[in-house]
Amino acid sequence: MDTTITILHDKITALNDVQAFEECYRKYFVRLYRFCFSIVHQKQPAEDIVHDVFMQLWKKREESSSIRNLEVYLYVSVKNLSLNHLRNTSHRIVDIAERSHEYIQFNADPETLLIHSEAVKKMNAAIRNLPPRCKLIFKLIKEDGLKYKDVATLLDLSIKTVEGQLAIAMRKLVQAMED
Repeated sequence: MDTTITILHDKITALNDVQAFEECYRKYFVRLYRFCFSIVHQKQPAEDIVHDVFMQLWKKREESSSIRNLEVYLYVSVKNLSLNHLRNTSHRIVDIAERSHEYIQFNADPETLLIHSEAVKKMNAAIRNLPPRCKLIFKLIKEDGLKYKDVATLLDLSIKTVEGQLAIAMRKLVQAMED
């Protein structure tokens, strides 16, 4: 586990440190938002859910000292609230175009930019076409940087299942890029 998050967690629970809480919020908001959005597929509810998780963490900061891995706790909390949101609303997952994380080099020539742009589009399409569980595991490990063990805990799967699903995702992505 990241020692920074452990230190922040200790400061939040033991010292009621607002700055530590704000740093934790800044460090994890975007990752948790992306994770939540991948479940609810709506911007405002995803943002609200992540805010709610952080508000609960702050309100129950004394009680949260027993949490062993704050990062996993945050992801599990977001997952649970996201699933509750889906259960409690008539909105269901809709096919929404995913955002593109392109880094554009301003000094690159147009041909290079075009090739890069096409490759990114192809990769994003391949990721969108992954089976849901493969896609979620791929994003948690490759985009959010979670460890296999943390993803297994978060999704209530064995580590071997996580490894297998990521291997399937990688195989499908390589195959899609070769086509």
